[in-house]
Amino acid sequence: MRSAALQERRNRQILADIVRTYIESGEPVSSRAISARFEETLSTATIRNIMADLEDGGFLYQPHTSAGRVPTAAAYRFFAQEIASQATITAVDKEWIRREMGTPTSAAEITERAGHVLAEVSNGLGIIVSPPMGKTVLEHARMWLLPDGRVVVVLISSGGNTRDKVLRPSRRFSQAELDATADFLNRHYSGWTLETIREDLLQKLANERERYEGLVQSALTLCDPVVFGDDLERQVHVEGTAQMVGAVDFASQAELRDVLAAIEEKHRLVTVLNACIETPEPVHVQIGVKEISERGENLALISAPYTRNDLVQGSLGVLGPTRMHYERAMTAVAYVAQLFSEALSKI
Repeated sequence: MRSAALQERRNRQILADIVRTYIESGEPVSSRAISARFEETLSTATIRNIMADLEDGGFLYQPHTSAGRVPTAAAYRFFAQEIASQATITAVDKEWIRREMGTPTSAAEITERAGHVLAEVSNGLGIIVSPPMGKTVLEHARMWLLPDGRVVVVLISSGGNTRDKVLRPSRRFSQAELDATADFLNRHYSGWTLETIREDLLQKLANERERYEGLVQSALTLCDPVVFGDDLERQVHVEGTAQMVGAVDFASQAELRDVLAAIEEKHRLVTVLNACIETPEPVHVQIGVKEISERGENLALISAPYTRNDLVQGSLGVLGPTRMHYERAMTAVAYVAQLFSEALSKI
C-alpha cells in the first residue's frame, strides 16, 4: 500500500526531483532548487509544506535546521521502483557497453569485461557470480593419482573454464580406474551439468546396479558436486573496489574497513546476488545491504540473472553508494546481463 505522503502525483514528482537533485549535487536540497525545475508553478512555501509531509512520511530528513532535505532509504527505494524502473537505456550507453563488451573468445574474458562496465556505470563494484558447482556444464574431465592416494580432479566446462579439486577418497584408486572413470564421463555426459549427471548416475545404480556399479560409483565419488564442493573465491569476480572507496560516504575509517573486509570475504556477495535469481523482477534493487555488512546501509545493490542457452546460470550486478544514478545503473545492468547471456551461449 502506497504511503499517504505519496498519494498525490505532485508529491511523487517532487520526491523524484529531490532524489535526482541530491544524486547530482550531493548537497541537501532546498525548496527553491525544486521550484526551479518543477513543471508546475508552485510557490516555495507550497513545496516546503510538501517536503515536510514527505519528511513526516519517512522519505526525507533534514541534517541541520537551516539545511535542505536529503533522501532516506525509503526515498531511494521509491525512486528505483517507480521512476528508474521505467527508464530505457540511452543510445550512448548502449553503444559504449556493446563496444566495451566486444567479441570475447572465452568466458573469463567476457566476465572481466562485464565487471569493468558494471563498475564504471555505478562508481562501485561490478560483480559477476558464476554458476554454483552443480550448475557447471561438463565438457571434459581429467583425473590424476597422487603418490599419497589423493586424486586431482579437473573439470573443464564450456568456454574453457576449469574447476579443479584435490580429493582424498574413502578408498584408493588406481590410475587405470581414474582413466576409465574420466573416459566414461567424457563419452556419456559431455554437455550435462553436474547436477543432472549425478541424478542420472543414481538412476542407473537403482535400475542396473550390477552393470554400472563400478564405474558409476567411482564417478559419483569423484564428480559429485556435493563432494567436490564450492570454491567461493573462484565463483565471484569483482571489479572496481578502489573507485567505490572514493564514491561512498563512510562515517569513519572503521566503517570503510568493515565494508572492505566483507567484500574480501566474497561469500556474502555470492549469497546476496544469488538471492536475486529467486525474485520475479528482471532487475532487482536492494537499498541498504546489511547482509554484506552492518555498515551496508549506505550501499545499494542492483542485480540481474544471466542465462546460458536459456538456462539461468548465475547473477551479475553493481554494488555502489545509495547516491547512485539509478536509471543509468539499472538499464546498464539489464543490458549487460543480456549481452553476457548471448556471449556465453556462443562460446
